[in-house]
Amino acid sequence: MTLVSITRALLSLYRAVALRCSSSLLPVPRTAPWLPRGLCTATPTPDGDHLHGKQKTSAGSENVSLLENLSLLGVDLKKARQRQPGVLRKLLTNEQGVAGFLQAKGASRQVIAGIISRYPRAITRSLDHLEQRWALWRRVFASDSEVVDILHRSPESFFRSSDNENLEKNIVFLSSLGFDAKALHRLLTTAPRTFSNSAELNRQMVELLEDVGSELGLTHRSEPTPEGFAKAVISRNVYVLIRSTKRVRRNVEVLRASLRLDDAELLALLQGPGAEILDLSNEYLGKNFRSLREKMASLGCGRADVKRLVVAYPMVLYISSENLSGKLDALLRGGVSIQQVVDKPKVLDYSTQNIAGRIEELQRVGYEFQRHGIAILDTSRKRFDAKMLKLSAALPPSTPPQEGGG
Repeated sequence: MTLVSITRALLSLYRAVALRCSSSLLPVPRTAPWLPRGLCTATPTPDGDHLHGKQKTSAGSENVSLLENLSLLGVDLKKARQRQPGVLRKLLTNEQGVAGFLQAKGASRQVIAGIISRYPRAITRSLDHLEQRWALWRRVFASDSEVVDILHRSPESFFRSSDNENLEKNIVFLSSLGFDAKALHRLLTTAPRTFSNSAELNRQMVELLEDVGSELGLTHRSEPTPEGFAKAVISRNVYVLIRSTKRVRRNVEVLRASLRLDDAELLALLQGPGAEILDLSNEYLGKNFRSLREKMASLGCGRADVKRLVVAYPMVLYISSENLSGKLDALLRGGVSIQQVVDKPKVLDYSTQNIAGRIEELQRVGYEFQRHGIAILDTSRKRFDAKMLKLSAALPPSTPPQEGGG
């Protein structure tokens, strides 16, 4: 018998003993017929991880038995290697325990394979840890299927942190701000990393927003209060909780200075649609504002026009300079004036292709933007098509649709 054969035999014996030991400590969920047997190779540690990266195979060598087990589960090994290659070198893992747990919660084989493929570290979690974390998530979600859907979309949100105590602290803290179960549901669904943050980081962001509100004149007797202002901003843009306080503070300062806003104007902007751009990187926000100002200056607009456009539609600063330029050029070529865009900036919500296509359709029925306005460009596809039918029906019988602009 070769040395390799002896080593594998000893490893198989060790894994079998470890499995029996761990099974006597933790209840293993009943598995579906498709779930392979004998894939649990670990005894859990108190913090939810099976290993701290100490017990691995030789440096750079993957655990062949683990790879076989994961293959039986349908895991995409290529994707797993790209995401977290170190997991594949561990000797002790809990792939069957994790798969069985998720299957018992209603996850299909494909969903389980997808979760492990995209976040391999999931197989290092103990059943006790998973049960505790699932119970905490169920405080927010009404059913197991909702939790499974989130894990399918974002496995990292559930498995990234092993700190269940921190998760509970976050739920308690965010609830104390007045966020009900529906709002917490939205937070977990939209920005699940919020709950992986330390509770202290989330507290610091809330305190920053309260400080900004106070600086803009809010008091505990005003409406809103600084606390109410913080909640309004987070409700508008949950992503601020996963950004740094430095980034958000700087973006507030950039908006004030660039738009020359007084306290009342800045307060109205931030607790309204302006909250939606606070999570942008400082560099991206500054670059896009400069590009917008230069483009509008080239079209004869002054600072007041830029201010009016951004205050009415802050999301314009999400649009890259090249994309914005393309949209404005398409509108101007189609007969829309820049002042009409300033008055109705939400037309910039649509893609350049969408804008150009609608303008072309309207030109065919002789639509005049200077006479009828541009509100028609800012409508759903269904409403736009209905309007086009009416415009086409109103054409004189002897007047065929025009081929070009006019």
